[in-house]
Amino acid sequence: MMEKIVVELREYFKTGKTKESSWRKSQLKGLQKFVIEREDDILKALNLDIGKHPVESYRDEVGPLIKDINAALHDLANWMHGKKVKLPLPAFPTSTMLVPEPLGLVLIISSWNFPIGLSLEPLIGAIAAGNTAVLKPSELSPATSALFANVLPIYLDSNAVKVVEGGADVTAQILQQKFDKIFFTGSRRVGQIVMTAAAKHLTPVTLELGGKCPLVLDSLPTNSWLKTIAMKRMIAGKFGTCSGQACIGVDYILVEKKLASELVELLKSAIKKMLGSKPEECVARIVNKHQFTRLKDLLDEPRVRSSIVYGGSVMNEDKLYIEPTILVDPPLDAEIMTEEIFGPLLPIITLDDIEDSIGFISSRPRPLSIYCFTKNDKFRKKLASETSSGSLIFNDTIIQYAAETVPFGGVGESGFGRYHGKFSFDTFSHEKTIMKRPLFPDFWFRYPPWDVKKLELFRAAYVYNYFLVVLIVLGLKKPRPFTKNI
Repeated sequence: MMEKIVVELREYFKTGKTKESSWRKSQLKGLQKFVIEREDDILKALNLDIGKHPVESYRDEVGPLIKDINAALHDLANWMHGKKVKLPLPAFPTSTMLVPEPLGLVLIISSWNFPIGLSLEPLIGAIAAGNTAVLKPSELSPATSALFANVLPIYLDSNAVKVVEGGADVTAQILQQKFDKIFFTGSRRVGQIVMTAAAKHLTPVTLELGGKCPLVLDSLPTNSWLKTIAMKRMIAGKFGTCSGQACIGVDYILVEKKLASELVELLKSAIKKMLGSKPEECVARIVNKHQFTRLKDLLDEPRVRSSIVYGGSVMNEDKLYIEPTILVDPPLDAEIMTEEIFGPLLPIITLDDIEDSIGFISSRPRPLSIYCFTKNDKFRKKLASETSSGSLIFNDTIIQYAAETVPFGGVGESGFGRYHGKFSFDTFSHEKTIMKRPLFPDFWFRYPPWDVKKLELFRAAYVYNYFLVVLIVLGLKKPRPFTKNI
């Protein structure tokens, strides 16, 4: 079955249809219509799959997609056009262009936590670049997966884009096929499986993984209004985004001991105000019982449970709900501090000096994002220069995902490759060098036999010393002899 799908998509790509600008625009407009016309279906699917509130779903998935599709439609001609390149003097008078061309057949494997955005965002780039594509939604978001399988063919060219549903066994079958690019969003464990499969065919891979994204709190604002804003942004980056089940969500906070008590009280108050008396009606649920049990086990470790200062007691397995929970100084060797949490549990780690946060972060795998709340320019520069991460955000959280004008991606164990906007187009394109040169004029010193004059001409030409080239050609500059040991 999979082999047949791959063959059909490759044959369709060979027709050249997907390379046409008109085809690319029509498919982007089809995606646009799908997102707009099927908004209610999308919001319903997200609620069924993970219990997201419609407003959160629109904020994080529907709205950004409409914005990004509009941007792709507006800029597609410029993306496709290519660019001129300057060459060294010995290549004169060659004209050169770098022209993007589609890679061919691409595979997009998406995740369950943002199943609409993490599927269609890379698909925008794949289509804009002129590829055919297989989209494999997560089996853990069955309503979204079914929506794609049943409805996307109405809006897109089904000869070029095919949705394949199924679990791990289906993914394994897909990965046996040869693709020209694989784009994967998910866990490190599955990312390793994808890379291993891709290596058999030398297929390039983009991995969007995650990791433990820290938030560094250097200081608290003195103004109460600004304190409130800071707390809202921190909470939104943890509990207010898919209930903490987000690769760019805040995983833990680093703060000086002297600020910890005040921070805890501010967070408690802000959680109650933002999420209300029934937070389970406002935040997404845990995706399934397996993940629920995993998070419960993190808290049930005796050394960890003793560090809970807020929440942690309300757990409804039937509704897959765990209340927002704050912990202070859980053991650093406990699983909650060694593995990505991916849930509504927020450890706070206290330090003697906030500058110790740089060493703390640098001693661990590089995160997808680092967040920092500070008004200290010196510390801001130090954090930027001495840490490595996919992105670094000051005084806010998770806003980088919504910006199509900057690349989104990780570094090291948090993934590699990047996308969003033009960067998605580049991810699914090969930038081909096209050079054109007349037969005349021709530089005679390019060819053997060699002598010191030709050597001197190359020395001058490669450093763009046009005046010296002229002097040597006219015999007005005596070349340096070869060194004695040659």
